[in-house]
Amino acid sequence: MPDFSFSRDSAISALRTLGGCTALGLATCAHAAPAFDSESPYMLGDWNGTRTELAEKGYDFKLDYTGEMGSNLHGGYDHGRTARYSDQFGLGTHLDLQKILGWNDAEFQLTITKRSGNNISNDRINDPRVGGFTSAQEVWGRGQTTRLTQMWYQQKFFDQKLDIKVGRFGEGEDFNSFPCDFQNLAFCGSQVGNWVGGIWYNWPVSQWALRVKYHLTPELYAQVGAYEQNPSNLDRGNGFKLSGSGTQGAILPVELVWTPKLNGLPGEYRAGYYYSNAKASDVYKDRNDQPAALSGEAYRSASSKHGVWLGIQQQVTSIASDHSRGLSLFANATMHDKKTNAIDNYVQAGLTYKGPFDARAKDDIGFALARVHVNPAYRKNAEASNRANAVYDYDNPAFLPPQDTEYSAELYYGVHVTNWLTVRPNLQYIRHPGGVNDVDDALIGGIKIQSSF
Repeated sequence: MPDFSFSRDSAISALRTLGGCTALGLATCAHAAPAFDSESPYMLGDWNGTRTELAEKGYDFKLDYTGEMGSNLHGGYDHGRTARYSDQFGLGTHLDLQKILGWNDAEFQLTITKRSGNNISNDRINDPRVGGFTSAQEVWGRGQTTRLTQMWYQQKFFDQKLDIKVGRFGEGEDFNSFPCDFQNLAFCGSQVGNWVGGIWYNWPVSQWALRVKYHLTPELYAQVGAYEQNPSNLDRGNGFKLSGSGTQGAILPVELVWTPKLNGLPGEYRAGYYYSNAKASDVYKDRNDQPAALSGEAYRSASSKHGVWLGIQQQVTSIASDHSRGLSLFANATMHDKKTNAIDNYVQAGLTYKGPFDARAKDDIGFALARVHVNPAYRKNAEASNRANAVYDYDNPAFLPPQDTEYSAELYYGVHVTNWLTVRPNLQYIRHPGGVNDVDDALIGGIKIQSSF
């Protein structure tokens, strides 16, 4: 899932910097934010005042970097100890069209991402014959290539109550959204896209899309969307594909989002449903209601695919009147179509604590647990395939390991080195990697680096 390159902390720091520049003047701001200034939200500073001047005119630029290292410290499929590194650059521009063209409440976003590197989960943690579900390095995936990740126009109406966005973007940008401070994919980004990734495309993949949001109250809004379901968008060579060739249908999500402040502390509560009108294959049966792996017939086709999700985030404590510090709790759950999806349900819960020490008021700690449950029909299909091929020995290369339930845990400590650099060393524990009971439980050491240039 995608790791959005524009974090909440970076946005807040940028606003503070911009506010200070407006009050004190560009010359003062340029002096206050040279390159590598720890108080600046950007490593390269304010470009001698040019960055602030452009922002005041409606032009905002971002160049962000996320790097993740993972090492298999113990267990896993392959006990040979090694480390893998993967990363992502995100280059984006945001245009305030009200300032630039005089169009009220209008904006435009363009983002290009480049991913590269390798993932320790692929060959050391998971059995390569079936792969895994979670990933120890969430920034790896969807083709290690350059992509057009965002290209959208957003317009608000009726005193900003109605919000319409159209262009190219992913579902997880607006629906089932979740932060990405953890390194394990089970705790990062939109979880629906992690478990039905064949139809729901998270960052950095984009597709033609429309999202309509309406604020029922200042704290409550409903939104609906329509997204092109086109598997060819996942191909490594199609990072900048704009044509609709290969489209199989559309995925239609709906969601209700409540953002209250309980005792003055922010929270976010999400409930949603998705429906895909594209044809989907049964994971076990043929059209005669027999195991397809045994009959040799094609898997039967379903006319649609659907699922639901719930998400909760709530800050529960603060340090005196400083709401930027304190304990927050979160939980996410998804349920999916048992006839057509390998994963039938997923649950996750955890906590973060920001500002654990007075001397380290911007550091943070996170801990989370997740359970990924495999559809029993999907497991039966693997067992039927092994019977059809008369292969029963796990060590036989032709054996297809049946998958059941995978459990993941992660503990991290985020070191706020500067306002433009955070480093999060972490430990991850995965029980039954890939849901395969024959694979040893794995302990993984990781480091996540997030920086804004």
